[in-house]
Amino acid sequence: MPDITTDVLHPWEIAPQDVATMLKTKADFFFMDCRTPDEHETAHVEGATLIPMLDLSLHMPTLRDHEDKLIVVMCRSGKRSLNVTAALREQGFANVKSMAGGILRWSKDVDPSVPQY
Repeated sequence: MPDITTDVLHPWEIAPQDVATMLKTKADFFFMDCRTPDEHETAHVEGATLIPMLDLSLHMPTLRDHEDKLIVVMCRSGKRSLNVTAALREQGFANVKSMAGGILRWSKDVDPSVPQY
C-alpha cells in the first residue's frame, strides 16, 4: 500500500490524493460515487462506480461482493459520502472510507480538469 496522507478530518475519511494513488497503482478497492446520475454526468472521476445514495439498498448485493476489500465513497463535498460510509458500517461493512472533500477537493488537489459545480 502506498504512503497515506494524514490530512483527513475524520477517521473514516481518506484524502483524494490517496485515492488517486490507489487508482494509479491499480490497488484492489471498490470506488463508489454516491451522487445522482445528473451530478455524475456533470463531473466524475474515472474508476468510480455510480451508486446513488437514494438507491443504496437496491445495490447491497453488489456492495456485498466487495465487502472483503476497502470501499471508498465519494460525493460532491464529502458530506453525503460520510453518511453513506456510516450507513454501510452500520450494515456490517468494516472497511469503508469517505473521500474527504468529495469531487470538489479532487478537482482542487488532484485533477483541475474535473469541473466544479
